[in-house]
Amino acid sequence: MVYFMFKRHYSLFDIEKSNKFVDRIIFLSLPSALVFILLAVFNFISPLSAIVSYAVILIFNTILLFPITFELQQLRKYISSLAQGESVDGQNIQLSEKETKEIVEAVNAMHRFWAQKADNLEAQSISDAAVLDTLPDPIMMIDRSGNILGANLSSRTLWGDNITDLNVENLFDSNIFIDAVSKVLKKESEAENLIFYVKDPVNQKLYAHIKQLPWQSKGRAVAVISFYDLTKAMKIEKMQSDFVANASHELRTPLAIISGFIETLLTSAKGDEAAQEHFLKIMQDQAVYMSELIENLLSLSKIELTQDQRPDGKVNIAKIIEDVQNALSLKAAEREITIKTDVESGIGIITADEHQVKQVIQNLTDNAIKYGLSNSDITIKAYLSDSIPGSKSTHVATGKAVAISINNKGPKISAENMARLTERFYRMQEHKDLNIRGSGLGLSIAKQIIIRHRGNLTVTSTSFGGTTFTIYLPCEQNSQ
Repeated sequence: MVYFMFKRHYSLFDIEKSNKFVDRIIFLSLPSALVFILLAVFNFISPLSAIVSYAVILIFNTILLFPITFELQQLRKYISSLAQGESVDGQNIQLSEKETKEIVEAVNAMHRFWAQKADNLEAQSISDAAVLDTLPDPIMMIDRSGNILGANLSSRTLWGDNITDLNVENLFDSNIFIDAVSKVLKKESEAENLIFYVKDPVNQKLYAHIKQLPWQSKGRAVAVISFYDLTKAMKIEKMQSDFVANASHELRTPLAIISGFIETLLTSAKGDEAAQEHFLKIMQDQAVYMSELIENLLSLSKIELTQDQRPDGKVNIAKIIEDVQNALSLKAAEREITIKTDVESGIGIITADEHQVKQVIQNLTDNAIKYGLSNSDITIKAYLSDSIPGSKSTHVATGKAVAISINNKGPKISAENMARLTERFYRMQEHKDLNIRGSGLGLSIAKQIIIRHRGNLTVTSTSFGGTTFTIYLPCEQNSQ
């Protein structure tokens, strides 16, 4: 009866039904019940006395066990909540027993310790990931099977955000790279270094360093792979090699001419004044050409040195166009060419390098005079543009810009030549055939200056409209 009474009124005592509180009391009181039954059987006490005595023992055990059972129930709920990550205040638990208080204090101390450890580990993981993401070269960690467990931002940018769902064998189609990774994973080698080629997502020449992680490292990662893209370095090396070769070739011809004429003047033309005058004039032209070439090479080098320095000067475009017109008007008149200008009002002052901007406009105008038709016009226009046209190869600034176009009347430039106009030392065959002197560096210099200013250069050429070079320069250099 007592058993069913407790079972029916669990909620009155705030005890969960799953808690075997009554079962424990009955089990704890069972020896006493057997003793009273034996005493009643042998008539040492009356049955009523045995029942009353057993009831007293049940009540005593209930009073004794109830606080401990209730507090253990609270303690179990508290620990379960902590295990599930819930926010619970241990100070709100009402405890009276010394043992349960000590258990709660121990649980709280352990929870604080591991919470701090977890916070530190999370902060360290975030910090490590942030550091790895700032590195320019791809880095990835792999497990014993070659599965990619982690990759920095450079790796994810190059091979996709789902890289951590792949195996290195699925990512790279290079057998020598896979073999090198296999050696490290099988502990046949502590580290491997190699150069290999990949075709996807783009053709690249990569240097890879594969190294075992130390045994103290935790987690499933057993090796780390770092990559370095050699493609750009190869292009730079080839560019430097071509630059030296082209410069040497360009200087070799005038030097050979000067050397040959000097030898002639010292021998067969020694007493021929007419020949001497003719040869000296040619030597002077070649010396001027070499001087211009060297000056352009030095100018190109200086521009490349300042490529990462954002210009901060104030430039009046209208004034520069006027200066260029005045400086080149005499040269244009020699070819019966008229330089016209059309500057939109309200352009104002822009943030740029005055010397370099003037160099670009003057180079392009000089080219327009050199390659334009005689008895024609060159028009220099300047106007405001809402934005700079995008470029596939360089970063351009956003926001308003000044557009400066230089148009001359001349033969249409073919698409093939158009694509190579800004290459160093490149000159169109038509100009070579016409014996028009030039170094092939003017447009390269202009391009580098415009890149430094985060602008753009466009070229259009038609049979009826001539050729137009348009320079776009941002009004302010702080626009993103």
